[in-house]
Amino acid sequence: MTCALRSMPRASRRWWCGSSRPIKDAGLRVAAASSSKNAKLFLRKIRLDTFAQERGITSASLRPGLTLLNFFDADVSGRDFTHGKPDPEMFLTAARELGVAPHAAMVIEDAAAGVEAAKAGDMAAIGIARAHDADLLARAGADIVVTTLDEVDRSALADGRLAMKSA
Repeated sequence: MTCALRSMPRASRRWWCGSSRPIKDAGLRVAAASSSKNAKLFLRKIRLDTFAQERGITSASLRPGLTLLNFFDADVSGRDFTHGKPDPEMFLTAARELGVAPHAAMVIEDAAAGVEAAKAGDMAAIGIARAHDADLLARAGADIVVTTLDEVDRSALADGRLAMKSA
């Protein structure tokens, strides 16, 4: 499952993806974009308020009863698209539903085909490495590759830039 498509404020497999704060707190609109026909079922069952409370996480984007499905501003998961990834159709649809131009969007993706789809759609891509696939995501064209969104510089995101935190 693709983590999400996020709109970048550009004048210019997971809601946290391992981050200690939801990326939505940076003021980014988010969409779920998964080819899984079961995605809505799973997204509806995951209670983010409970998850955050159990881990001591606070966020302006949390409210009682919030599910992962409700967290997203748009959801194009499980739809019958003519082409699958690496075709950008799914991500372009998500951007359109968010009201965001493709060049002003970014995709957070854990698969090479998803990174390729983002780049084919003129979108930025953050590769979320699992196991030992960081090189594969980089070769697919990811702008940056991280193992957790905690490695992404959120102040840069707020400025419409993609950067990793400095060590």
